[in-house]
Amino acid sequence: MKRHNEKQPNLATALAEIYAELDTRIQEKTCSHCTECCRFAQTGRTPMLTAVEAHIAAQAWKATGRRFRKKEDGSCPCLDDLQGRCLIYAARPFGCRSHFCTASGGTPPRRNVADLIRRMEDLDTSFTAPRSLPTVLKSLGAKFSM
Repeated sequence: MKRHNEKQPNLATALAEIYAELDTRIQEKTCSHCTECCRFAQTGRTPMLTAVEAHIAAQAWKATGRRFRKKEDGSCPCLDDLQGRCLIYAARPFGCRSHFCTASGGTPPRRNVADLIRRMEDLDTSFTAPRSLPTVLKSLGAKFSM
């Protein structure tokens, strides 16, 4: 039986292929870098991650070398407040890639991406259920301080 970490490269590749397909389907966004989509408390929307996405995001977070901290304003812990940029941009989850931001065109209709979501769910057969991004970073070993 394969160990969890032996499956990771294949899962990461499969997830990258799904993200590449997503890029071909969504309308090109004009991002103004207002970071609205990263303001979870403000928008009332927190991206939910599949377990595979959570694993990849946690690895990307660990690679930053930063301490995880809950932000008082309810924004994404991966948002660098000084630069207004995502610290794990290359590994950002599907929800972040498909944009919550109304200023840049909003979320694509689910029917346009439902098959991609199903493919991501299929990758999760050896992982646990989806969780919110802040919870994932905390639970998968990211350093945490309040």
